[in-house]
Amino acid sequence: MIQTLLVANRGEIACRIVRTCRAAGIRTVAVHSDADENALHTRVADTAVRLPGAAPAETYLRGDLIVKAALAAGADAVHPGYGFLSENADFARAVLDAGLTWIGPSPEAIEAMASKTRAKRLMGLEPLTDVTEADLPVLVKAAAGGGGRGMRIVRRLDELSAALQAARAEAASAFGDGEVFVEPYLEHGRHVEVQILADTHGTVWALGTRDCSLQRRHQKVIEEAPAPGLSDALTEELRTLAVRAARAVDYTGAGTVEFLVADGRAHFLEMNTRLQVEHPVTEEVFGLDLVAEQIRVAEGHALDEEPPRPRGHAVEARLYAEDPAHDWAPQTGTLHRLAVPAGVRLDTGYTDGDTIGVHYDPMLAKVIAHAPTRAEAVRRLAGALESAEIHGPATNRDLLVRSLRHEEFTAARMDTGFYDRHLTALTEPAPDPHAPLAAALADAHGRSRFGGWRNLPSGPQVKRYAMAGQEHEVRYRHTRQGLTADGVRVVHADARLVVLDVDGVERRFTVAAYGDEIHVGAARLTALPRFPDPAAQLAPGSLVAPMPGTVVRVAEGLQEGAAVRAGQPLIWLEAMKMQHQISAPVTGVLSSLQAKTGQQVEPGTLLAVVQEPSS
Repeated sequence: MIQTLLVANRGEIACRIVRTCRAAGIRTVAVHSDADENALHTRVADTAVRLPGAAPAETYLRGDLIVKAALAAGADAVHPGYGFLSENADFARAVLDAGLTWIGPSPEAIEAMASKTRAKRLMGLEPLTDVTEADLPVLVKAAAGGGGRGMRIVRRLDELSAALQAARAEAASAFGDGEVFVEPYLEHGRHVEVQILADTHGTVWALGTRDCSLQRRHQKVIEEAPAPGLSDALTEELRTLAVRAARAVDYTGAGTVEFLVADGRAHFLEMNTRLQVEHPVTEEVFGLDLVAEQIRVAEGHALDEEPPRPRGHAVEARLYAEDPAHDWAPQTGTLHRLAVPAGVRLDTGYTDGDTIGVHYDPMLAKVIAHAPTRAEAVRRLAGALESAEIHGPATNRDLLVRSLRHEEFTAARMDTGFYDRHLTALTEPAPDPHAPLAAALADAHGRSRFGGWRNLPSGPQVKRYAMAGQEHEVRYRHTRQGLTADGVRVVHADARLVVLDVDGVERRFTVAAYGDEIHVGAARLTALPRFPDPAAQLAPGSLVAPMPGTVVRVAEGLQEGAAVRAGQPLIWLEAMKMQHQISAPVTGVLSSLQAKTGQQVEPGTLLAVVQEPSS
């Protein structure tokens, strides 16, 4: 029996594994980089071991250091979570060679399936080699790992070389393996997968289907179980193929077989030899703890002959610290508050006051709703996200709510091109026009010396805020009849709650202020100075860092005075394990180049200036 388990991961999944171990009476050991010294997973585990450094290649991808940490801490088992080394056969073998129990499939099964190229050959498929115009569009894909990293869609042959280079660099950084391959890219398919669980006694469970079609940058955003709208025949075909793949490699433990469903046909994509991020929707539908089942299988227990019967429907949304309206730019800073209403499940690796850094994935949490029907689960999740308290950097919360309520999603007609078609509309600013007024009134109350309104001057007060990419100016006045503002009657105002009478309807606004960062309900505002600083204005054509990160590449031969064309890639940033390309905004001359390879930058850092030729 396992007594002490080391979690070879971080963040949400590490906390998730610790939670199951605690319920089973298993002690836990966390590992952490220097950047994660005070991370939540280190605080909830029984003990922790430092991995010196911050970058994944120095820490969470160092299998030798992790095995050494397990032995030093007295662990007798290792759970890899997902990502990092979870699909690394050499790491699994090193764990076993050290006399430890590996919570996962055998190294041989990982070798057969974790490389997507080998997995395709095992299923009778071959990657593309000599790509021609007739093959387009194609997808460049990392052979190892997942999560959308190391993937690029190519629609023109002259873009293939750059896509291969970028994908290799991203894959090497995220997984320690730069192998990539090319496959046909099927437009408008649905991403459907089957959860499997197998023991060492020959039993293989196929735990239903999941739909993960809503993706950004090939990384899943909203997932659900079961996949809606599939025929019984297609569902059975998917289950049969998944079980066949598992039996082909004598698979044990939890894994996922992924397909692209198009025109009623299933196309094999890959097999993930690990737990998936979206496993909670399967847990909710089948009433299982998949981590607990993984541990039981590793201890040699047999599964029942048949899995539990499914019940109801579950939907999961991934909450990211990112700005979907600006190329999904990751965000950093302090997460002041994260709370969701009762009735939904929250899996997270953060708690109030934690810092969201630049080194790792920007996912803050997964929010999961379960209900008797799909419509009820979708409604419950959308409502929970809308009313959640998420105070800190910008997130994709509004996008998630709008996506869940979009007619294409509610009717189960979505596919992997959903955001290609609808992102602009889904990220269109729709700020509450009364949120800035509520922020101003709460601020005024907080600044009042005696906590009331009698000391406020009778003249009009002016406040400026930035919200949803726009500036808002609000004016209010203290009169004998009370506070008034643009015809809106103020029913109540204090530092945390403002109630406004808008056209006869009383609206309540909860307010939380953290310096210049103010949260009014679901709206995020930034207080602005009344008079902008002229020195803060940037020259036309300035390229600034849209996010914190590292400059990993500057275009070959690029120097000041060079002629550039609009859209030409100039600089590449890496942030949170993803590479982001900075291109010339106009055709002109590079008048200034500040970026240097290896440079750490903050949002707003000036990287370069492209000057348009004078007419």
